[in-house]
Amino acid sequence: MQKKYILRDRCTLLFALLIFSTGTCSLFGNTKDVNLFDLAAYQHRIKGTVTDSNGIPIQGVNVGIKGSSSGTFSDEKGAFYLEAVPSDVLILSYIGFKKLEVAVGSSTELSLVLEEDVTDLGAVTVNAGYYTVTEKERTGSISKITSKSIDDQPVASPLAAMQGQMSGVLITQNTGVSGGGFNIQVRGVNSLRADGNAPLYIVDGVPFSSESLGSTSLSGAILGGASSPLNSINPSDIQSIEVLKDADATAIYGSRGANGVVLITTKKGKAGKTSLSLNTYTSAGTLARTMNLMDTQEYIAMRREAYKNDGIDPYPSSAYDVNGTWDQNRYTDWQKELSGGTAWTTNTQLGISGGNENTRFLISGTHRKETSVFPGDNGYHRTSVHNNLNHRSDDERFSMNMSVDYAAETNNQMFADLTSDAMTLPPNAPALYNEDGSLNWEEGTFSNPLADMASRYRSKTKNLIANGLFSYKVIPSLTAKISTGYTSTRLTEIRTLPSTVYNSAIGLTSANSMLFHNSGDRYSWIVEPQLEWNAGWGKNTLAALIGATFQTNQSETLNQIGRGFSSNELIESLAAAETVNVSNHTQSEYKYQAIYARVNYKWDGKYLINLTGRRDGSSRFGSNRRYATFGAVGMAWLFAREKFVENAVPWLSFGKVRASYGTTGNDQIGDYQYLNTYSVSGGLYDGVIGLQPSRLYNPDFGWEVNKKLEMALELGFLEDRISLTGAWYQNRSSNQLVGIPLPATTGFSSIQANLGATVENVGWEFDLRTLNVQGEGFKWTSSLNLSIPKNKLLEFENLEGSTYANQYVIGQPVNIQKLYHYTGINPDTGVYTFEDYDLDGQVSTPNDRQFLANIDPDFYGGLSNNIQYKNWNLDFLFQFVKQQGRNYLYGLKIPGAMLNMPAYVLDHWPENGTEAAIQRYTTGIHGDARNAYLRHGSSSAIISDASYIRLKNINVSYTIPRQWSKLFSARIYMQGQNLLTLTKYKGQDPESQLGSYIPPLKQYALGIHLEF
Repeated sequence: MQKKYILRDRCTLLFALLIFSTGTCSLFGNTKDVNLFDLAAYQHRIKGTVTDSNGIPIQGVNVGIKGSSSGTFSDEKGAFYLEAVPSDVLILSYIGFKKLEVAVGSSTELSLVLEEDVTDLGAVTVNAGYYTVTEKERTGSISKITSKSIDDQPVASPLAAMQGQMSGVLITQNTGVSGGGFNIQVRGVNSLRADGNAPLYIVDGVPFSSESLGSTSLSGAILGGASSPLNSINPSDIQSIEVLKDADATAIYGSRGANGVVLITTKKGKAGKTSLSLNTYTSAGTLARTMNLMDTQEYIAMRREAYKNDGIDPYPSSAYDVNGTWDQNRYTDWQKELSGGTAWTTNTQLGISGGNENTRFLISGTHRKETSVFPGDNGYHRTSVHNNLNHRSDDERFSMNMSVDYAAETNNQMFADLTSDAMTLPPNAPALYNEDGSLNWEEGTFSNPLADMASRYRSKTKNLIANGLFSYKVIPSLTAKISTGYTSTRLTEIRTLPSTVYNSAIGLTSANSMLFHNSGDRYSWIVEPQLEWNAGWGKNTLAALIGATFQTNQSETLNQIGRGFSSNELIESLAAAETVNVSNHTQSEYKYQAIYARVNYKWDGKYLINLTGRRDGSSRFGSNRRYATFGAVGMAWLFAREKFVENAVPWLSFGKVRASYGTTGNDQIGDYQYLNTYSVSGGLYDGVIGLQPSRLYNPDFGWEVNKKLEMALELGFLEDRISLTGAWYQNRSSNQLVGIPLPATTGFSSIQANLGATVENVGWEFDLRTLNVQGEGFKWTSSLNLSIPKNKLLEFENLEGSTYANQYVIGQPVNIQKLYHYTGINPDTGVYTFEDYDLDGQVSTPNDRQFLANIDPDFYGGLSNNIQYKNWNLDFLFQFVKQQGRNYLYGLKIPGAMLNMPAYVLDHWPENGTEAAIQRYTTGIHGDARNAYLRHGSSSAIISDASYIRLKNINVSYTIPRQWSKLFSARIYMQGQNLLTLTKYKGQDPESQLGSYIPPLKQYALGIHLEF
């Protein structure tokens, strides 16, 4: 009965509507075009699912109704819900995929597939710092990698993830020990100062100092230098890294962008249902390469021949290896024993994100734990937290983006790297431990390398980066912004030197123990207000911005030494030391102010001009030259959009010519360099500690100037399936900031001043990207980057009469090595010979060190490939470098001494005559052989081919089909790092070229990524 009433009521309502509709239509006099029952008049709820060609859901797809402002985003399952009428057309867009339009019709449930479009450069947005620009319309030189490339590598530092992936960016790793640093050069060396070539790092708009607060006296023996602050940036939290290289891209940063700018953008939340993600992997690291050392019999033969050559018989009592004290048949592979362990790494990240079109959030936490290849309890821990909140108002006039990153690191290592011991300990040296487990000193005849395990290096670092960007659209064409940022870095590090590092027979106690303590604090804040204006009329588009920068950086370091402890158990406490001395205490403040502007004009989408400028003021310069102006112009012509090009060359899908020229500065000189400064003398006069002058005042101490010129051609073929970029650049850095030598009568060795010297970097860069195959369920893309740099010292005032005469040569690279010219082995004496350049009858320094060796790379780059087949994905990257470098002879101890050596040393005189690589063996007693050996280590013989091709990383992953589980999506992956190195290099590692430190490790990782 109730259903009958409902049906009757609906019919009555429909009849009433019919009468009303008919009357209304009659009133307006237009009844023939009206159909009351047209389905297009009614909205209904649509449920849709968006996946890629492999069936993997895509989160964050923008789903809108054509001709309407209504829209939504897909969630983590690729699902979306929308109210629409059958006549509506949905538009789906997502970066990296082709735009899709689909009619709604009568469907209430849609399954949509987006086609990937890796060649769509117009949709790729590049971060240029203060503004963004599409890849196709940028006028500057910018290289970029995304989280996809970063996440494919089991690395702890963002710099490690960049290796081999960017043209013009050369990165080398100092050591394979956790917490070690990297060297980075963006288009070569610009400054004659070793500390003046680092790029500017910007994290979410906040400058981040790469200058370490650590002390090399504490960490240098294990980390190869001071600890790097960049290690506190978690690669898993990074969305993209852009490197700005030419003047057009860097001039807006003024003096801070002289050596390039590295922009790090962290991840943000995605709109849609709140999702939980878990990504964890475990990796095992081992030595990628080891040296082929002499075995016991080869070593004993070398030692005996050395004593025979020196005329020593019988063997001395200290020659334990050959006089019978040690077992002459014993053999130990010390590389395996001391550095052949496995470095285990676990990395776990847990994140939660979500939100709607207006407000999105992301919170993630990562914990990383690493061990080392050395024996003992060595470990590195990092815990980091990343937070991001993004909001915009309903009317889209106000928006804000806030991010906070916090990281806490702990590094616990033995004080010294055992690599050198592993390669030099005699192969018949005694065992490391006694039967009772104590260290074996073999009655004082053996310096046990594991004693270094008692001497520890420990550091704790806490790093905070906070940023807030707020913008308000005053009118549709004018936006006001303000960016604020704060960073804080705190470091505490110690090095212990307990009495137990020495043989107990010596009788040292904890009263002889020492503690080295260093603490450092740095904090900075920055405020940058900005106005941005955009307008368009006809074929014209104009964008302009103006802003200002106010930045302050304060730092303090304190170095102390504690001596004498009642017990070694208290050695890590300065308060327990009998005496405490302050070896160094510094406080510094840096202030920086600037105004900057940009004007970008585009006509008809084909002709672009970009003008940037900055007026800088730095507290690091003298009062007469504290301010300077820098600027650049960039131009581009998108000639492929010309009608005559489109008609004549239909297979050319993209073509652009661009050029830029401008100036940037450099203020990376440290604080207070221009002032009269004083230091504590350390001595007492009448019971009072005095001061002594340490630096002279120079009010004209000013900026280095870097003039940059670039021209480039960018091409796309076959709908951008092939993209090629070729660029030529020239950078000239002048007004060099160095120490000018002074007469000794002044009491100072030098004065900091601007020197009339110019360094030039010229080079070619090529980037090739190809879509090799794209079919149903299969795709293969490749990327190649190649850099051909050349560095040269163009001019140097009065070089011949300066203290730099033995370091530089005009017309040559600044990284040349001035060496003796090795000419072979004297057939009569069996010792090395060298060229006598000045013909004075003797080889001496510096007159005869005139052989020039260039250790800059001839070219470098990388080749990467991505292969997708259904749910399988394969990525791999080959890194290559063509260069000369220092081989195993650099730092090699004298052949014949009581130290093991590479098997190369067996190629010696007289066995192989004058063609041998090594002179006659000697224990060091033979004067001529010893002197020749010393020269040999600074001769052309130590330079040889150090080129290599390295399988830098490989990643194989499998995405579990979505239909397997409705609760979560999963991806299982295997990763490898430094798996294969092809090289003719005679040494342990062609990248680091340092035999005293562990090189980058070979790593295998297995992990899983879950999305709930």
